[in-house]
Amino acid sequence: MDFDEEVYNGLDYTESPLPKGRYEYCRFLNCNFANSNLNDIHFLECVFNDCDFSNVELNNAAFQDVKFLHCKMIGLAFNQCNSFGFFAEFNGCRLNHSVFSEMKLNRSVFTDSELQEVDFTEAILTGSKITDCDLSRAVFENSNLERADLRGSVNYSIDPEINRLKGCKFSLPDVIGLLHKYGIKID
Repeated sequence: MDFDEEVYNGLDYTESPLPKGRYEYCRFLNCNFANSNLNDIHFLECVFNDCDFSNVELNNAAFQDVKFLHCKMIGLAFNQCNSFGFFAEFNGCRLNHSVFSEMKLNRSVFTDSELQEVDFTEAILTGSKITDCDLSRAVFENSNLERADLRGSVNYSIDPEINRLKGCKFSLPDVIGLLHKYGIKID
């Protein structure tokens, strides 16, 4: 079933699920998807504004050129999504406890968002923009952050010995997060 250029405002999908199908150029405003099942649903060039996606199931869900604006997205396993053409922008979102491990996130955009305890293990973040974000306890292991922009982001701890950082941009004083594992104290 195809849905094109529809606007969904204030709907609660916890009681009646979003119909399976392909959503293209649709806008979802103030919708509640919490704890629902979005498995196998495809979203193409859609915008989600002020929506709650906490603990949503995403098995084989497709997100291509999708924007999430000011959404609550706690505990999502994005690594279970359909990887073909995955591209999403997150602005002003709460993505705490979400998983992006082993994903290709080239040129992805995370701005002004909470990424606390997010798992980026073995993620490819080449050329991504992760600016003005809170990365408390976010995990970067064997991640490729080459040419990524982390300026303005805070509370990260990234080990340069096990991550690829060539051309990555950081800002002071938060760049100290690259030295965290050494226990160095800087005044």
